[in-house]
Amino acid sequence: MVEAYILVQTEVGRAADVAREIAAIDGVAQAEDVTGPYDVIVRASADDIDSLGRLVVARIQRLDGIARTLTCPIVKI
Repeated sequence: MVEAYILVQTEVGRAADVAREIAAIDGVAQAEDVTGPYDVIVRASADDIDSLGRLVVARIQRLDGIARTLTCPIVKI
């Protein structure tokens, strides 16, 4: 199991809508609209890193209103 934080920049005024849409995607545990350089912070999980990449590219980045994402896999020691 791979978990990650996904930092999302949205188009102006779209953060709340984008967070709500992302939260409904399978594999997403939480999506919150925040202030700062990123507009939405997402916590997601997948079976492996390839599946996580597909989740981000095929499901999240394709939503309307998203300008950019940054995926940060969680390191567990």
